[in-house]
Amino acid sequence: MSSPDLLSLIERLAAAALPLARAGLHRARLELDEATLRLLGPDFEERLERMAAALPDGRNDPFGFDLDTAKYALVAAAFLHRVYFRAESYGLEHVPSGRMLVIANHSGQLPVDALLVATSLVLDADPPRLCRSMVEKWTQTLPFVGTFFQRVGQVVGVPQNAQRLLEQDQPLLVFPEGAKGVAKPFWRRYELQEFGLGFMRLALKTEAPIVPVAVVGGEEQYVNVGNVDRLAKLLHLPVFPVVPQWLVPGLQLPLPVKYRIYFGEPLRFSGDPDDEDAVIDHKVQIVRANIRLMLDAGLRKRRSIFR
Repeated sequence: MSSPDLLSLIERLAAAALPLARAGLHRARLELDEATLRLLGPDFEERLERMAAALPDGRNDPFGFDLDTAKYALVAAAFLHRVYFRAESYGLEHVPSGRMLVIANHSGQLPVDALLVATSLVLDADPPRLCRSMVEKWTQTLPFVGTFFQRVGQVVGVPQNAQRLLEQDQPLLVFPEGAKGVAKPFWRRYELQEFGLGFMRLALKTEAPIVPVAVVGGEEQYVNVGNVDRLAKLLHLPVFPVVPQWLVPGLQLPLPVKYRIYFGEPLRFSGDPDDEDAVIDHKVQIVRANIRLMLDAGLRKRRSIFR
């Protein structure tokens, strides 16, 4: 599946979801049949209300989050989380209340890992948390997509937004490997790339604890045989992975690998956010080492990529 195909798919999903809210369905409780209730859990509505109550402005979210639109998106997310990828989450008891930076390894060519980490914090954590993540500015230029992303809790990735969210005691999901992590070739799976320093400066500035997260499973959902740098530059993309799976009809979906998500104990740092890069990097390496240890432990425990 090419990048234009993926963007077209996102646009179609957003276009299908938004009219539900416009039609007034957002003012009613989501009608759940028995099968959907089993998927989401009998406390699904209660979880959403508790999650919304924890937001600083309740239902009047300044970033555009809409609880009722999110309900419909969560039905699809729950299917991927619990049925397709059979994701298991460990260490959710470590997740603190209030502000936090959730820092995870990145992989998989498409950001399924972000979706599953966020879904786990809604459906499995107690109390449920809406964990925001930063999206690229260019997504706001796509029809329907920008509005849809806002209504399901995503925020344009600029430092001012990230700082404001943390100062409002909200959780924020960050992948400090960036595009280099998500687009690794298959033979370099689970090799952590260098972490950026921005998240640590943000943590110091806002006094936010850092929750390290290790995601096992995403590296095998697509097999990337290499990246074409010239084509990426031509298309104005950060990377252009070569995934033979995308060329086979019916195999555009990721493989149904089993995801395991490990939440570590919070790490707290102090210091000047404007320190020299070398000082900040020393703290960053502590976070990176914790994720590396959790990844290694998770890889040792699994028997295969599918179970």
